[in-house]
Amino acid sequence: MASLPRRVKSLGVLACPAMQATSRISLEEKVLVITGASRGIGEAIALAATKAGAKVVLASRKQPGLDEVAAKVKEAGGHAAAFACHMGKPDEVEKLFAAAIERFGRVDALINNAATNPYFGPMMDTPLSALDKTLEVNVKGYFIAARELVKHLRSRKAESGAIVNIASVAGMRAAPMQGAYGMSKAAVISMTQTLAMELGSSNIRVNAVAPGLVETRFAAAIVNNDMLRKHVTDRTPLDRHAQPDEIAGAAIFLASDAASFVTGHTLVVDGGLTTS
Repeated sequence: MASLPRRVKSLGVLACPAMQATSRISLEEKVLVITGASRGIGEAIALAATKAGAKVVLASRKQPGLDEVAAKVKEAGGHAAAFACHMGKPDEVEKLFAAAIERFGRVDALINNAATNPYFGPMMDTPLSALDKTLEVNVKGYFIAARELVKHLRSRKAESGAIVNIASVAGMRAAPMQGAYGMSKAAVISMTQTLAMELGSSNIRVNAVAPGLVETRFAAAIVNNDMLRKHVTDRTPLDRHAQPDEIAGAAIFLASDAASFVTGHTLVVDGGLTTS
């Protein structure tokens, strides 16, 4: 290694933890809670985290889908635990983290991915019941899970921790026909920035990923409609929509020590859509 300038040595940079952080994207020896993990982006993140060396705790509303993903993780040589949980219910989220800690001894990072979008249509016609459900899962659920992780990290005096919130480009610009969903994702981005400011002194990093259109059951109303899909892909420089595993890499990076100096950031993964 080339010698460092005298001034850098005098400032003690060689002893700085950030200088010792690996550039390799690895989650070895880490335990991740991944919500909305029964399919789509959540499933892709769980499998990518497994390949990166993590033990994963899978959460979603329905147990059968979680069990299928857990089986895939184990087939890949990983370690998984699956727990059905409604992320908008504080008591269920508390039990989720308690179960995760009992199973693996600790939790190091959280991937907030669970989301819902029960209404597709003009924003002013959104039923209040659909608005309530959207905010309960997409915003309140993220907040409750983040609070549980932070409480755990602080109680065990962890050296560091990471929260990755899956947002959306719908939260960064107008979201016609998906107004309530876009509103919730804008709140997620705001939450990410505020928590990053407040938790930085505890060395807990908080970032977000904002996907564009991804081929999942969640986005089927757009992906399976030729006119709507083309409306998006025609404005996307890469001229296509994404697959779930193309979003997973961004989440794994932000959860890993390779992103040790990244916090409060929203990483856009949209094929260039927001540049148009």
